[in-house]
Amino acid sequence: QVHLVESGGGLVQAGGSLRLSCAASGRTFSTYNMGWFRQAPGKEREFVATITWSLGSTYYADSVKGRFTISRDNAKNTVYLQMNSLKPEDTAVYYCHAQDRSRSYNYWGQGTQVTVSS
Repeated sequence: QVHLVESGGGLVQAGGSLRLSCAASGRTFSTYNMGWFRQAPGKEREFVATITWSLGSTYYADSVKGRFTISRDNAKNTVYLQMNSLKPEDTAVYYCHAQDRSRSYNYWGQGTQVTVSS
């Protein structure tokens, strides 16, 4: 079982930056693929970024590529999402996601609101 708690959301002007954090419980954090998803009002939840457990490889949605950076600190059981050059269309609830290396189990955080004003 993995418990995820996000933090770092808030209100920012367009062009600004925010860094989201996701603290995970459990002793096997280093063996989980970690990711971020987001859900805007009236829209489905969508993939934002992921970082693998094995090589730390990163993958991004085209809409955030070049602006967002995902990273992880296994010693702190934490994954981060650095968001730069924010746009109003980035406004959403951002969810942290964890998937075990067998891809059998998925866990979600409660979400953190990010609002970008124009």
